[in-house]
Amino acid sequence: MTAVLEARDIVIRKGGRRILSIAHLAVEPGEVLAIIGPNGAGKSTLLTVLACLDLPTSGAVFFHGRRVTRANALSVRRRLAVVFQEPLLLDTTVLENAAIGLKLRGRRREAEAKARAWLARFGVGHLAAQQALTLSGGEAQRVSLARAFALEPEVLLLDEPFASVDVIARAGLIQEFKSVLSSTGTTAVLVTHDFREVSALATRVAVLFDGAVQAEGPPEAIAAHPRWGALANLAGA
Repeated sequence: MTAVLEARDIVIRKGGRRILSIAHLAVEPGEVLAIIGPNGAGKSTLLTVLACLDLPTSGAVFFHGRRVTRANALSVRRRLAVVFQEPLLLDTTVLENAAIGLKLRGRRREAEAKARAWLARFGVGHLAAQQALTLSGGEAQRVSLARAFALEPEVLLLDEPFASVDVIARAGLIQEFKSVLSSTGTTAVLVTHDFREVSALATRVAVLFDGAVQAEGPPEAIAAHPRWGALANLAGA
């Protein structure tokens, strides 16, 4: 089976310093790959590369076996969706925010209907006419997730998506997100520092340390590992 996304011999250098060096990392169809590691390990940088928002200094990313280049990166990005730690909502209505991705991709006719459906799925359909910048942190991230799923991405990439949500709202949102992933079969890459999110959502874990993947495996295997289990415990396992 061909990987949906694959990184081969990726090196990222900034200011003359190597901050990422990934020999190989693949994302298989239908899996939820969690990337964990301490602050400064390169997790967000790796996600940016996998999302084709930045090209590596050397090495390559492959999408369905095809190498991503400057010439085709935009067409690949149109088949992905990214959710960041901050919801990044526009100063307009909730509905317009949920529909904007589809509209920008030229799918205006279906944008509003799909946006409404996904807002309802994430429990914020009743807020469609409200100004997005008046939402709470949990509500705003629900809108951000609705916007991403409305695009029906082949891969959903998430960078600490629950970090800005308060503790009380977080548990419920994670369970709703898990249900949506399961029912849609969406392939996802989740960057997180919280192993409780890994345990709830991930089918496989990649441990990133000093810019390199040091271990891969099921969440329970990583948590039980003599070395990486300590990292998991620090991250809330």
